[in-house]
Amino acid sequence: MKNLLMISLCLMLSQVSAETPKPGEYLGAQTSETPHWFKDSFLEFEEDVAEAADENKRVMIYFHQEGCPYCAKLVDENFSKPEIVSFVLKNFDGITINMWGDREIVSVGGKTFTEKTFAEALKVQYTPTLLFLNEQGRTILRLNGYYPPTKFRQALQYVAQKQETKQSFNEFMLALQPSKSGSLISEDFFSQNTDLAAFLIQAEKPLAVYFESADCAECAILHSRVLSDLPTRQLVNEMNNVQLDIYSDAMLTTIEGERISHRDYAKKLNIGYTPSVVLFDKKGKEVHRVEGFLKTFHFQSSLAYVLEKAYLSQPNFQRYISTRGEELRALGFDTDIWGYESAYPADLSK
Repeated sequence: MKNLLMISLCLMLSQVSAETPKPGEYLGAQTSETPHWFKDSFLEFEEDVAEAADENKRVMIYFHQEGCPYCAKLVDENFSKPEIVSFVLKNFDGITINMWGDREIVSVGGKTFTEKTFAEALKVQYTPTLLFLNEQGRTILRLNGYYPPTKFRQALQYVAQKQETKQSFNEFMLALQPSKSGSLISEDFFSQNTDLAAFLIQAEKPLAVYFESADCAECAILHSRVLSDLPTRQLVNEMNNVQLDIYSDAMLTTIEGERISHRDYAKKLNIGYTPSVVLFDKKGKEVHRVEGFLKTFHFQSSLAYVLEKAYLSQPNFQRYISTRGEELRALGFDTDIWGYESAYPADLSK
């Protein structure tokens, strides 16, 4: 059970019961129907790109999977809004890909994949993931995870207006927001040291860098509903944690030793969503990101994925999540992928 070392499964086994526990339940899965206005594509992307360009549109590829509550949220809360639907219909041809599917895909370069191997080749780690292609079939924007309607509409505008020729997505998103002033939500586990290189000297823990902004509704949810969870805190405390303000001109030292402002560091890492969490291993290599809306189970799994170094043996984060959930359920704990309460008691994760 080494994959669950960080939540002390050995302790759980000794404290819960000497008997084999009743398996836990899998909770929170939600189904969703792809909107009827998505294109019925033959999945030959070179043709799809050309057809879209002929109509002054661009291609939007939507990766999903069965039972994904974040995909259901995208369909129910984003693709149900008339203003978003009309904007997409005017500017995009939408194509859906099941990240575990077997339909044949022919890429822009002419290479053949299945849906599953295509998702693997693109290292799709979250669903929904959306890719936006330009007229040459190149990816000009990738959204890894769920974006709330306002931010999602802004991302659509970035692509439809061909802003990638003028500025990065990060710069575009910052320019759309009013100047943010005020304090970020503080936590006792955030270090006051913003010399990121200094954390590598002893290299005792991985590093988590939180990119946030003031008056950020999704940041408030992260702090009040996810980071307030005691088992989540146990995982957080196994890391060095630094909080940065993407609007701030305060200076920091990067892992490479460069002096740079919080704002420019966010630009350098192309942070387009707050809150985002960039996770580095003990050597300072980025190994994973959280850059979309997540509830507790998936956020915990992101931290555990890095703490356990699971990325070395399992590059597919979705497969890791599945295995982690199965192991928890085998121990008798429910896994709720759409809740805010942990699947296991806090006193068993010390």
